[in-house]
Amino acid sequence: MAKDEKTSKDVASKASEQLKDEKSTPDQKSVAGSALTQTPDKKNK
Repeated sequence: MAKDEKTSKDVASKASEQLKDEKSTPDQKSVAGSALTQTPDKKNK
């Protein structure tokens, strides 16, 4: 992945849902965690 590529808000939201879902497999949670680590940082006001 290039340095400037980031996970979209929609994908990050779905990844968050996967991490919270008790039925998600460890592999699914691993992929979801990876996606969340690539989300843009929130800007402070």
